Amino acid sequence: MEVTKMGMFKVKVRIANQFDPKRSFEEEFWVDTGSTYTFIPEDRLQEIGIEPLQTKEVILANGLHERRLLGSALLTLMDLNETLPSLVMFGSKESLYLLGAMALEGFSVEPDPITKKLKPVAAIIGAHFDGR
Repeated sequence: MEVTKMGMFKVKVRIANQFDPKRSFEEEFWVDTGSTYTFIPEDRLQEIGIEPLQTKEVILANGLHERRLLGSALLTLMDLNETLPSLVMFGSKESLYLLGAMALEGFSVEPDPITKKLKPVAAIIGAHFDGR
């Protein structure tokens, strides 16, 4: 039986302040379906004026539990030219740029391991309930 690995790849993302979209930067982000939140080094978020909204407990890839700041920013997937507000986690200054599952679901995209690109998918709204 052949085992296939999900290929990791990067996509270009623009991060902007929702209240002043001219304050922004572009970066290559690793697509990471195993990460709930999008992780961005805290100093980059602070540079464009992103303010923390609250803290959340997270489990890092190395198994450590930490409380991290959580904020909101405008994300633009450059290849798709789509922009949406999204929750972003303030990562450590050494943190990788990770595009997490919540952002991927918000944009209704999924990673294509063959083309190493994000592809649009139909959003699932919910089950129909007719009261019977």
